[in-house]
Amino acid sequence: MAAILLVCTANICRSPMAEAIFKARLGDLFRTIASAGVNADPRGGPVDARAAAALARHNYSLDRKWRSQRADPEQLGQYDLVLAMEAEHVEALRSKAAAELHARILMLTDFVPELAGQDIPDPYFGPAAGFDAVIAMIERAAGSLQMAAREGRLKFN
Repeated sequence: MAAILLVCTANICRSPMAEAIFKARLGDLFRTIASAGVNADPRGGPVDARAAAALARHNYSLDRKWRSQRADPEQLGQYDLVLAMEAEHVEALRSKAAAELHARILMLTDFVPELAGQDIPDPYFGPAAGFDAVIAMIERAAGSLQMAAREGRLKFN
C-alpha cells in the first residue's frame, strides 16, 4: 500500500478537507494519508472552522488532535504520491525536492480528465459555499483516483 500527501498553502482548508475525504473514501488503498501546507505555520494550528463545518455538512471529520504542518522537502520521499491543490504548490514543492521525486508531485485535479491542470480554488477569503464547492471537486478527484487505483492504472515506484 502506498502513502499519499495532500498539499495546499497553509494546511488549514483545502488539504485537511482532502485528507478527511481521502481517509473516508480511500483509506483502504493507502497506508498513510496526510496533509501539509507549503507555507503552513510551523507551530501548527487547527483546521479553519468553516472547513470543519463544511466537512461536517458532508459527513466527514478530522481527528480531534489534527494540527496543520508544513510540507518538509526532506520528508517528501516518504510519500509515493504528493498531490497539490495549485500549480504554484507543485512548483514550490519541486523546487525544494530532490529531482528523483518530481514525478511524484502532481496536481490533485490531474486525476479528473475534465479538470486536469486546474487549481482547486482557495475558499478562505470567500463565502461558506466555496468550501462546499471545494469538497465537491476533491470528491471527484478522490473518485477518479480510486478508479485508477482499482483498475491498476496507478503505479508507484
